[in-house]
Amino acid sequence: MQSLISKTLIFLLISLLLIPLCISYSHTNTCRSYCGNITIDYPFGLKPGCGHPGFRDLLYCINDVLMLHIKSGSYRVLDIDYPFQALTLHDPNLSTCKSIVLETKGNGFVIEPFRASFLTPAPDNAFLLIGCSGKSPLFQGFPNKNTPCRNISGLSCEDYYKCPAWGAIGPSDLGLVYGSGPPECCAVGYEEFGPSQGVNLTKLDCQGYSSAFSLAPLRVGGAHEWLFGIRVKYSVQGHDAFCHACEATGGTCGYSGDDDGDDGGGGITELCFCGNWNSTSNCDSKSVESMTSGGFILKSYFNIIILAGFLIFLSY
Repeated sequence: MQSLISKTLIFLLISLLLIPLCISYSHTNTCRSYCGNITIDYPFGLKPGCGHPGFRDLLYCINDVLMLHIKSGSYRVLDIDYPFQALTLHDPNLSTCKSIVLETKGNGFVIEPFRASFLTPAPDNAFLLIGCSGKSPLFQGFPNKNTPCRNISGLSCEDYYKCPAWGAIGPSDLGLVYGSGPPECCAVGYEEFGPSQGVNLTKLDCQGYSSAFSLAPLRVGGAHEWLFGIRVKYSVQGHDAFCHACEATGGTCGYSGDDDGDDGGGGITELCFCGNWNSTSNCDSKSVESMTSGGFILKSYFNIIILAGFLIFLSY
């Protein structure tokens, strides 16, 4: 009988040692979610406090359609490429090889300055501005001064002009005269204007735009094979070390606080969610006592100790 009780005590002591480990590493990722067939994971989040603070209030899921909302409007997210850290976006006001969209409510693509270090169009993404006025900042000093129009990763207006859509419109539709003014199409990179302005159709005095991107080293035969859409690269600028440390100890990366300013700072703090407690480093950073909520774990320990004492008492 005494041998059985001794074995029971040993089992209880081992269980007592294992409980903190179970609590630390059994936490499930409550921030990972889905919108349609797209997985939403760090650094993005749909729930308050989930993901990286630089991407807060960025994505919304509406009727299983994932939308990205920034200063210039809302864009449908077609894909999130986590290995290559990129999003593919669609703008319904975007011209393609099949149709030219002019004078719409769309206003190009402009990202808030405080997101500029985390989110920006890929360098191989070409914005093709259509029907821009001769007074546009693009053509200041034209024709004596060179325009910023150029070929971007094999994407140029010269190829875009060959699309069927251009046969359906004429110079009068664009308000320009071929050969006597600035080009009807001007391909530029997002970096031409900087994060404070972006591709703002109103400020650039343009009637429409297209956007296409290249996935090197793939080379296409013409604009009819282009990948139309907006390819946006994202980065957490070295802050991923915090998330890696958090996830390695069974936590989920997130943040607390909010900031109504445009700098994205203020009261925002990165957090590691560890089940019923949060940490500013990782889930191994606090003692068992501080990992409790309402004293649940302490009460469990106390009950185990009482039971162990009772069994010891019976053994004598």
